[in-house]
Amino acid sequence: MCEDQGRQAKLLEMEGNWKRALADYQNLQKRTAEERLTIASFANAALLTRLLPVLDNLEKVVLYVNDSGLKLTVKEFTRVLSEEGIEEFAVLGDDFDPAAMEALETVPGEEGKVVEVINKGYRFKGKILRPAGVKVGQKEVTNNE
Repeated sequence: MCEDQGRQAKLLEMEGNWKRALADYQNLQKRTAEERLTIASFANAALLTRLLPVLDNLEKVVLYVNDSGLKLTVKEFTRVLSEEGIEEFAVLGDDFDPAAMEALETVPGEEGKVVEVINKGYRFKGKILRPAGVKVGQKEVTNNE
């Protein structure tokens, strides 16, 4: 009888070990799948970052060339970027936020407010991909001497 209990205990121990190993393997599979998605996301972000200056240039050209085909191309390009998770964020008139903006110049204006946007800012899946390049208002210093 004692020998039977020993075998039963050993069997239960082996079954427990097997279940833990299976759970560890399933967790590894999940973690590996998540890591693959993260790597793909970073690769996409790198490519999309390289495409943003192209969009900037196309938008500047639209200001000077009145061409419906060009406007349609910019609209389609913007739509594709949006579908990939890129979103522009507006900052004009907002308080300067160094986490989302890069102050390129200070100009006379309301203290600490974004007066002009030089380069649009973009987010990728909720994270800052490219900070907005802005001019920030600063009170004019007057000499009372």
